[in-house]
Parts: sequence; structure tokens; C-alpha cells
Amino acid sequence: MSGFSRDGLIKQLEFEKFSNEDAIYALDNINTDWNKQAERKAKSYLDMSGFSRDSLIKQLEFEWFTNEQATYGVNAIGL
Repeated sequence: MSGFSRDGLIKQLEFEKFSNEDAIYALDNINTDWNKQAERKAKSYLDMSGFSRDSLIKQLEFEWFTNEQATYGVNAIGL
């Protein structure tokens, strides 16, 4: 699976019928590298389609990654 941002994963868990409180509790109690998740998501987007550096950063931000996480992810895949 591709990477998730913190907010994106909360929304996914809510979609799967977990309460907001339970989703937040779960994420507060795991050790997740959100930069690595941004890298995974960036790679999955490039595997599907072409993006410029700026457009991929914007797409990751649309997926609720912070600008810093999005920039990290794009740098990590060499774009």
C-alpha cells in the first residue's frame, strides 16, 4: 500500500467506521515516520503518472502531508 499522512490515515480509519477518538488514539500510540510515509506516497504517484516536482509536492499536501513532509518525500525519490 502507499503511504498515508497522519490526517489522511485518520480519515481512512473514520471511513472504516472507527471513531475519530479511536483513530487519534491509535496513531498517538504507534511510532510512525511521517516523512517516510510521504516518500512512499510520492513514489506511488510517480509509479502511476508523471509529475513535476512542484505538482507532486502540491499533490502530497492535498493528501494532508505538511509542506516539510511533502518536500522530504519528493527529495527522497530524487525529484
